Amino acid sequence: MHTPTNDSDFSRTVEQLADEPNPYEPEVGSLPENDLTQADLENVNKTGTTTIGISTADGVVIATDMRASLGGRFVSNKNVQKVEQIHPTAALTLVGSVGGAQSFISTLRAEVNLYEARRGEDMSIEALATLAGNFARGGPFFAIHPILGGVDDEGSHVYSIDPAGGVMEDDYTVTGSGMQLAYGHLEQAYEPDMSTEEAKTVAARGIKSAVERDTGSGNGVFLCEITAEGVDIHGHHDFDDVL
Repeated sequence: MHTPTNDSDFSRTVEQLADEPNPYEPEVGSLPENDLTQADLENVNKTGTTTIGISTADGVVIATDMRASLGGRFVSNKNVQKVEQIHPTAALTLVGSVGGAQSFISTLRAEVNLYEARRGEDMSIEALATLAGNFARGGPFFAIHPILGGVDDEGSHVYSIDPAGGVMEDDYTVTGSGMQLAYGHLEQAYEPDMSTEEAKTVAARGIKSAVERDTGSGNGVFLCEITAEGVDIHGHHDFDDVL
């Protein structure tokens, strides 16, 4: 076999390619950095929000208000659906920046579909909560604090996912700008053995309590009922329809 001599065309080509990355190694990407300034944040659509999740023996109830605002000072939308199905028997709320929350939901929904396609079974709610926490901690999703609710073979589950990726399960939880007002109602009204219908009333009253005083929450309530059969979501601009 011929050995290339020094300063031949072949040897010069090898030297030129010496600093190039190995084409057979995996190419590692990077997440986009969030470089929003404080001035930018004033013009970001935010949900403000009060969202409530309650676990019952029969399923999960999630309730949210319907308002989006600019910088917390101007109501930009009065009919925002802040709870979305992301799994055959699970849903997630939108809390924080609208863009970040929508991107977060789309990403989780895609991962759930891939899991089902590859394994031929639904992802457990605990695994889904862990995945959501990992994404919140390491992804480019700005200012989110959603509630995840779902039902699987282990029963009913409600998790809060904090902006740093913390995952906490509880019988009931509240997130958003009106959380203190809603928690006051839930602490008094929640009962461990309440039915799903009772939980819907308690959750709706919690949202109503928040919208009375929190400027970031308002314009009605979305109620989501999750059971082993699926996810059912309905919006109501008039609280009298559900109370």
